[in-house]
Amino acid sequence: MSNNHNQSLGNVHSSVITENKMGWRKIMAFLGPAYLVSVGYMDPGNWATDIAGGSAFGYKLIWVLFASNLIALLLQSLSARLGIVRGLDLAQASKNAYPRFVNFWLYILAQIAIIACDLAEIIGMAIGLKLLFNLPLIWGVSLTITDTVLMLYLMNKGMRKLEAFIIAMIFIVGLSFLIEMFIVQPNVIEIAKGFAPDNLTGEALYIAIGIIGATVMPHNLYLHSSLVQTRQITRTDEGIRSAIKFNLFDTVIALNLAFLVNAAILILAATAFFKNGYFQVAEIQDAYKLLEHIFGRIAPALFAIALIASGQSSTITGTLAGQIIMEGHINLRIEPWLRRLLTRVLAIVPAVFTIIYFGENALGSLIILSQVVLSLQLGFAVIPLIHFTSDKKRMGNFSIGFPVKVLAWGSAMVIVALNAKLVFEQILDWIKEYPASAFWIYTIVVPVVIGIALLLLYVFLRPMLYKHKDRPAYVPHGIASAITELDAIIYKHIAVTIDFSKNDNDCLRHAIMQGGKRANYTLIHVVETAGARYYGKQVMDNETQSDVDNLNKYVTALEKLGYKAQAQIGYGSPARSIAKIVNEENIDFLVMGSHGHKALKDLIFGTTVNTVRHRVNIPVLVVKPQ
Repeated sequence: MSNNHNQSLGNVHSSVITENKMGWRKIMAFLGPAYLVSVGYMDPGNWATDIAGGSAFGYKLIWVLFASNLIALLLQSLSARLGIVRGLDLAQASKNAYPRFVNFWLYILAQIAIIACDLAEIIGMAIGLKLLFNLPLIWGVSLTITDTVLMLYLMNKGMRKLEAFIIAMIFIVGLSFLIEMFIVQPNVIEIAKGFAPDNLTGEALYIAIGIIGATVMPHNLYLHSSLVQTRQITRTDEGIRSAIKFNLFDTVIALNLAFLVNAAILILAATAFFKNGYFQVAEIQDAYKLLEHIFGRIAPALFAIALIASGQSSTITGTLAGQIIMEGHINLRIEPWLRRLLTRVLAIVPAVFTIIYFGENALGSLIILSQVVLSLQLGFAVIPLIHFTSDKKRMGNFSIGFPVKVLAWGSAMVIVALNAKLVFEQILDWIKEYPASAFWIYTIVVPVVIGIALLLLYVFLRPMLYKHKDRPAYVPHGIASAITELDAIIYKHIAVTIDFSKNDNDCLRHAIMQGGKRANYTLIHVVETAGARYYGKQVMDNETQSDVDNLNKYVTALEKLGYKAQAQIGYGSPARSIAKIVNEENIDFLVMGSHGHKALKDLIFGTTVNTVRHRVNIPVLVVKPQ
């Protein structure tokens, strides 16, 4: 079994084969990662800023969207390059370059940003469910927790199935807005004029900053550097160069589609609201009502469907990003469903709290707050990314050239400066709006912001002051040691788990292959009835007696064939009971049958093998059903 613990998204690492393919098949093999990334560029947070910009200023801010998309294209291409060339995601590269204490805080900030992003997606989906089915927002928010099951199902199906689902969601969003464009009939000439840069002041500048902050998201840079590693490539200069080229195609196509969706939302707001005198539409709910008022039922229904699809797809990619930063920064790996559940619960709590104590109308402000939090994190992803891809020692011939470096640092400066301005103005607004809370803002919020700014300065300076002082280049599987002699291992005591299924025969056969007639065999079965859980060995209900009799039949059959066998019955939790028997009986090899469950059944039944494997210190052979 390969050791994939240190690989980024180890369960799908190098799972998509790209070699021995030509023409369009080659291109299709690489298409996918950027589509998962692109959903973060069209999530409900983007909707809020696009609707506000279009309703207040018409088509004038389209050029801001376009410029944001160009910056995103540059940064996402650098992220993909890092993952392809070094075989590292951004979090892993940061772990190698920065001290453990700094990595811990980088993880905390990135995790907060993902929760903030998830918060916007929860609210967006809940609003979409309310608009479409008149479901109360608090119920819609609570229902979003069920997407953990969908996430688990898609991950079990493999990377291509997950990508297909996301692309389907993007298609629904894109098609919905394409149809709406025909309904509202925007002025094409005025749209073209919107691509010309204009001077930004006052509220226009504030909304423009919000658009940039909502467009270039930090977790997407972590995500992209990992997702490109799902493609299996030849580790030669030619193979790496080819992978960079095809992933650039993927990035350009996917992010331009995201730009078209964002532009469509802004154009829809400009045509439907700005042209009709509704200049202050900042709430998604208001946009829905006005669409219904102006264009009838079809346009708002499409709007709600697209909102749900956008929120659902974005929340799945947020889970993957959370897994990447946790494993990369602090080397902690937990089950994806648990990772998803934790992130979702942490995001649901502030949404439910806001609805209960401030009402549904406050959710719009909560979305804006989530974008402010995202803004704080952005520099911590962008600055290390540019440092890592500029490093000629680590990147070799694939380090970025001077012109790209200038563009990248220029983009970083713009992003950090504009987002710093956004945070500064937000703090001033809080002080003006809540003067009674000014003391707490100065004593808690301001010091936190200053601390974050100092950490950002350290992240920027360390790679320059301690150039090439990071830890040795990351090696996923360690260094191969010399192989001298390989003596056969003789197992004296082998345990076999029995569940009275068709798989028992295969498990016993594999166990006998390991020990022959020299070994002792212990057959283990666990009784899981309610009585067994409460009373343990004292229970003798009908099912327990039947299981004991059946297990003894197996023992008798093995003894007739000349093997030494005994039966052991466990009670209650299968994993705990099996591990207890293995440890108490001094067993040196364990054979277990796998249920072969998928999706929801995996969550309910399929964790026994994995749990036992972590509770025992002996080799475990897992036999899957034929």
